[in-house]
Amino acid sequence: MQRYYDKTGNHLLYFGQKATPEFWDRHWQTHSRFGPVIEKNSFVIKTTQKFLKKGRILEGGCGTGRNMHSLHRNGYSAFGVDFARETVKKANKHFPELNIDWGDVRSLQFDDCFFDGYWSLGVIEHFFEGYNPALKEMNRVVKKGGYVFLAFPYMAPLRRAKAKLGFYENSEKAKPGPKNFYQFALNPQALQANFEKNGFALKYSKPFDGLKGFKDEVLIFKPFLQKLYDYRGDSRLVHTLRATSSRLLSHFSAHMILMVFQKTGKAAKK
Repeated sequence: MQRYYDKTGNHLLYFGQKATPEFWDRHWQTHSRFGPVIEKNSFVIKTTQKFLKKGRILEGGCGTGRNMHSLHRNGYSAFGVDFARETVKKANKHFPELNIDWGDVRSLQFDDCFFDGYWSLGVIEHFFEGYNPALKEMNRVVKKGGYVFLAFPYMAPLRRAKAKLGFYENSEKAKPGPKNFYQFALNPQALQANFEKNGFALKYSKPFDGLKGFKDEVLIFKPFLQKLYDYRGDSRLVHTLRATSSRLLSHFSAHMILMVFQKTGKAAKK
């Protein structure tokens, strides 16, 4: 994966495999499981319950629908959209009780102020032209007082330090186009300002997935850490080591950040 640093936006651009619907169909088929799952203590459930006890929740870019199934089984009215058609078909087959449809998060087929909450897990970073169309739709379909739960790759301290030291190729010199664009690692301060400008207030933020961020940025350790990251065996010791290392590294090298916004309906003053 080739990475470029955009100094103006203070973010990274990743190029390799373009994030098309066909790509996601292949991804979900290869890397994820379909089928029922009840995760009362999952990341999504625990986070949702901090802010919403009940209500209608949309997952934009729901993939296999497993998060929606967990929300549904924990008392929420869960809806989902995804633009990977084959994945949507399989999700409907495995979860016929859920409201999963093909759709584009930049043009949702829901009424205004329809949802109490909106989950977006690793979606907005995949649009080369930017996430503003998706933000506009979040603003439209989430009711006043509702919440947007947003997780995306971001410029953690380790990435910021590497960018300052010149470890990434300069995007202004390379001028990469949309061909083979995969994702951004976004600037969270700029994103927060943009959401506030559009009538949202930040209520909570937390970096996570520190192990992935560290292994992807400190390549000398990647062969060992990749095995730890990919481990799917039954060893409780290995699982504990992975979880502990990821948590300890999160404030320095987290790959992702969760930001929870509440819709106030009041745009920030310029």
